[in-house]
Amino acid sequence: MKYGLRAMVLPVAAACTLAAPAMATNGYFTHGVGTHSKALAGAGDASPEMAIDAANNPAAGVLVDESLDLGIALFSPDRKYEAGSTFYSGQYGTFTLDPGTYSSDNKAFPIPYIAKNWKLSDTSALTLSFYGRGGMNTEYNTGSASFDPDGPGPAPVMSLDGTYGMGRAGVDLMQAFLELSYSVKVGEVALGFAPVFAYQMFKAEGVGAFAPYTKSFAASGGMAMPSNLTNNGHDASSGFGFKVGAIYQATDALSISVAYQSEIDMEEFDDYSDLFAEGGNFDIPASARLGLSYQAAPDIKIHFDIEQSYFSDVASVGNPLSNVAACPTAQMGGTDIESCLGGSRGFGFGWDDVTVYQVGVEFKTAANMTWKLGYSQTEQPIQKADALINVLAPAVMEQHITAGFAMERDNGHTISMAFMYAPENSVVGPNLFEMAPPPYPAAQNVTLTMSQYEIEFAYSF
Repeated sequence: MKYGLRAMVLPVAAACTLAAPAMATNGYFTHGVGTHSKALAGAGDASPEMAIDAANNPAAGVLVDESLDLGIALFSPDRKYEAGSTFYSGQYGTFTLDPGTYSSDNKAFPIPYIAKNWKLSDTSALTLSFYGRGGMNTEYNTGSASFDPDGPGPAPVMSLDGTYGMGRAGVDLMQAFLELSYSVKVGEVALGFAPVFAYQMFKAEGVGAFAPYTKSFAASGGMAMPSNLTNNGHDASSGFGFKVGAIYQATDALSISVAYQSEIDMEEFDDYSDLFAEGGNFDIPASARLGLSYQAAPDIKIHFDIEQSYFSDVASVGNPLSNVAACPTAQMGGTDIESCLGGSRGFGFGWDDVTVYQVGVEFKTAANMTWKLGYSQTEQPIQKADALINVLAPAVMEQHITAGFAMERDNGHTISMAFMYAPENSVVGPNLFEMAPPPYPAAQNVTLTMSQYEIEFAYSF
């Protein structure tokens, strides 16, 4: 079944490779889908303008004109970590990131989308959308780590190249979505439903230092190293979910949008079954959206939206690093093999759920020209205690400032643009593998930092 699905979606897989967000902005989701949404920092669901808006709320299709949207974004993140000073330097059985500041390579990523809307009647429509929305990518070619292979024994402390002492380190997650939404208008309410097909690819490098904390290693009594932990190239998985939504024109000036996407049940990453919880499971979390749009004046429209992403419901994303203490081979007194990597309670990135508040405004300066501004605010999902593992996925963004325009040409076609700037933000937390009880000195601090830019263009005809 797994390989049959892959064969069916080779075009999607190829496009997924292009649609590779380098570390998307709210958690690992982009700040919006489509140029209209991104120009408003993710707001505007209750006032759709483009076919791709059905990816935010499947009810949008019946409210917009029949069109084909082609869009392309260039996304540029700047990711780095700083390993602070240390008392231990890998001694006494600790694991230390050698002090310094190290940046991830790969700083420009194209992200395409396509959407087509067909009007079946005055009150119904079909919309086909393909887009990349989730992903993360890091590649650290510098950095080193120190550890003592026999703890307090006679062997000297070793310092090895790589963030975790195992050479080049990083992850690459790419997610693409294909959906066909049906929407219908009943009075002042538009309703929509869409089955969602998702395809994702993943690889990890340089995390072999965590081999002793895997379920495979523990189950073998410490005799067999895991084979599905790291450096296995890209693995792929696919799965299905659904999306529902409604848009209500409450008054001539006010419209309200609600939408929900289910958790998408994905096939396991077999090549990384020793890394991700539940034997390689990496489902796509559910999300919910609420939006209000208000026509404040003939040429001014104001939007306020809220989006909630349920990252903590996915074990491989939400399980905290502290779970490793219960793994028998972690030498912390634990006896629960399911708390080892690959087990049902194996540690992930320790992310909390994310709630994003989005505000946008549109104003017309001519019959064919609309300008857009947006701002969004959230609280990044990473807990301080999980800083060490989130070097791989520094999703620390909390603000997005956006601008854009939509210009209708004489032939009825529309050119759109969206620009996003996410100011630098940081999270500081302890290296959990350096922690020791009092009166020993505190563990070194690990600081995760990121800023982002994106520019997107679309053509609708």
